[in-house]
Amino acid sequence: MPYPNLLKLNIGELVLPQYLPDATLGQVRNLSAQATQACGIEAVVMNTFHLVQRPGATTVKALGGLHQMSGWDKAIFTDSGGFQAYSLIRQNAKFGSLTDNGISFLPSGNKRKYLLTPEKCIQLQVSFGSDVIFCLDDCTHIDDPMDEQVISVERTIRWAERCRKEFDRLMDEKGTHIEERPKLFGVVQGGQSVALRTQCAQALLEIGFDGYGYGGWPLDSDNQLVEDMVTLLRSLIPEQYSIHALGIGHPPYIARCVKIGYGLFDSAMPTRDARHGRLYTFSGTPSISSLPNGDDWFEYMYVNDKRHIKSSAPIEECCGCPACANYSLGYIRHLFKINDSLFQQLATQHNLAFMARLMKLLRQVL
Repeated sequence: MPYPNLLKLNIGELVLPQYLPDATLGQVRNLSAQATQACGIEAVVMNTFHLVQRPGATTVKALGGLHQMSGWDKAIFTDSGGFQAYSLIRQNAKFGSLTDNGISFLPSGNKRKYLLTPEKCIQLQVSFGSDVIFCLDDCTHIDDPMDEQVISVERTIRWAERCRKEFDRLMDEKGTHIEERPKLFGVVQGGQSVALRTQCAQALLEIGFDGYGYGGWPLDSDNQLVEDMVTLLRSLIPEQYSIHALGIGHPPYIARCVKIGYGLFDSAMPTRDARHGRLYTFSGTPSISSLPNGDDWFEYMYVNDKRHIKSSAPIEECCGCPACANYSLGYIRHLFKINDSLFQQLATQHNLAFMARLMKLLRQVL
């Protein structure tokens, strides 16, 4: 059976693979919903952990949910907050704590601590009107000690059970038909341990979800993709289920993961790189056979390079994004040097258009 090339959502069908830019607080930074869609982007991922702080769950609801609030009429995925607990709380205890009951943290500008339980995580995402919902998970770094990985897996499984139960309760309470329900994804943890990854995947499969996510920091200490673990997870999850490679956004890594059988990706890296003047380009004309088998088809263009000062060429000849269609590289560099907001807009559009073009090519691989 081939890996899935389609994810059917209540909002419509999503052709795979897809890269989802981070729209953390309800928007892709520097772009309107319409400008983001014009880049060829079909779905975005928003952040439960941050949205509950700004603008707040009651405000999101008052504004009609995430779709109406943000003007984004395509698919919205919402992550659970597990990665934010890892990146903030695990690194600095002053931001909060993790317990078996959930994630305790102090929202910005608030004097009262907030407890994000598995049940609350699901309630929030359902109230937001998300199309794909992720279970709360206990995220770790690939190199964290084994005892921490064990705790993470056991906690992630327990939280997943609670998320599944709460999701089913809410859907039954609302009388929501199966085809109108958002998709619920479980997240597989386990660090670098084959045994723990296997244990977590098998437990989540037994609970039953619509799809699964590769959880945990996906890079090793040398910032290389942990391809053995990524491959292992695809082999553990039956082929009919889509897997979301959470946090993987480096184009060559995406290409490798697509070859393995992954169909969904998200990362803040392409838009963050754009804001810092690191633009994405194809090296020559990429072939379908070359994409998953090396990095030579991809290269960075550093807009601050002095050789671009008087360049009348576009960032990339074959790109039709607004930056390449309307402006020279020399002018783009000028905008960067004077720190004009137009640079950030145009650079972000270019990198997102590159990612959309890459996904279109990779659909011939999956």
